[in-house]
This record gives sequence, C-alpha cells and structure tokens, in this order.
Amino acid sequence: MTPGDGRGQLLNFLRPRVYLKFMDASQADQDRPDMVAALRGGDASIRMEGEPDPATASLELALFWRKVYIEILTMEEAVLARIHALMADQSSEARREVELTNVPVVVAQADRFRVRLGFWEECVRAWQRPPGSTGGHVAAVVAAPGTE
Repeated sequence: MTPGDGRGQLLNFLRPRVYLKFMDASQADQDRPDMVAALRGGDASIRMEGEPDPATASLELALFWRKVYIEILTMEEAVLARIHALMADQSSEARREVELTNVPVVVAQADRFRVRLGFWEECVRAWQRPPGSTGGHVAAVVAAPGTE
C-alpha cells in the first residue's frame, strides 16, 4: 500500500463509528467531561451548582455570589496571563497551537464568569439603591443572558 492509492481509506470505512454515542448530552456528561466543560464555559446563561437566579436573590446571596465570581474570574485571568508567559518561550508551532486550542477555552470561560459577575454586581447595586429611586426592581435590572 502506498500513500494516495486509496486502499487505506477502506479501513476507515470499516472501522466502527465510536463518536455516535456522544450525541446524547447526558451520555456526553459521563463519557466526555471535556466537551461538557467546553459547552458550559462559553454559555453565560448556565449558572453554577447551587447558584440562585440573580433576579430573585436576596442582598446576602448577591454579595456571596459576587464574591464567588470575583474569585473565579481572578483565577481565570491569572491562568491566561501564565499561559501567555509560557508561550513566550515556545516555538512558533507550539505557540500557534496553544493560541488555537488553550487560549480560546480560557478566554471563553473568563468571559462567561465576567458576564455572570455582572449579573451579581447589578443585583447588589439594585438592592443598595434607595427605595423609590430610578432603576426599578432587582428582577428588572438584572439582564437576561443574551440581552446585554
């Protein structure tokens, strides 16, 4: 068999399709946690486990979740800075691959946490406004995902 003679392609067609079972999201959760994490990382509408809806949360909960998101965002920004520092010593090929794979994932995660932090910051501000001031009820000022 020589490259380009087509005979090696037959093996690809006879091989069982192993990725079909990942189409079910619940199965992907068990079999491909990396894919689930990637999907979560880019979706600002997904709350963390135990995280309430900012539109109905108390001031105490808003302060707690704002702190949680500040911690996570600080960590993600440090991870991204460390990646960039490590990239400086890499070959151009390695650096390009990191730019195409690692960096977009970390940036997407940081963006998600930044958006979620914004929801909680606005919730805190809404609770801290004097009664009767402009700005409306907490539920009205916390943006729904995709509307900011």
